Amino acid sequence: MRKIIGQGHWCSGSLAAAVLFVGCTALAQAGGDLTGTWTLVSSITDKDGKKTDQFGTGAKGMLHLDSSRRFMLTIIGPDLPRFASGNRAGGTPEENGSVVRRSIAMLGTYSVDASSLTFHVESATFPNWNGTTQTRLLVDTPANELRYVTPTASSGGVGTVTWRRVAPD
Repeated sequence: MRKIIGQGHWCSGSLAAAVLFVGCTALAQAGGDLTGTWTLVSSITDKDGKKTDQFGTGAKGMLHLDSSRRFMLTIIGPDLPRFASGNRAGGTPEENGSVVRRSIAMLGTYSVDASSLTFHVESATFPNWNGTTQTRLLVDTPANELRYVTPTASSGGVGTVTWRRVAPD
């Protein structure tokens, strides 16, 4: 059973407290293991009980978390329209809108604790995030997987993003 770490925990007695402490300690130790490169598995948004692929089915993405606590995240939806003008600065309103709706990128620094991954955004393609702190709730997963919940996704609803660790060469 998977659960959101740090949400809804309650304990009755010292055994339950010890189990919770050991589980959270293990995840906190795993927080150091988040460094590396991750590829997107899925980005699902739940709006009023309806789940959709936030950036489209088959979106590609990469998240890099380095040991200096810097990050870079990019998600690009599938089949973005080619710009008729051949110039990325000369897209039509429809072409530009499609790209904005189905892609995101951001960079900055990050911190991690037993229950959350926090992005300190320096710059993002969604400029409302520039200079902000974006906290994601970590979900208990196997070591080669990273999953977090965004309680208020930038496109509305609740987002759940899953990444798979890239094996080192």
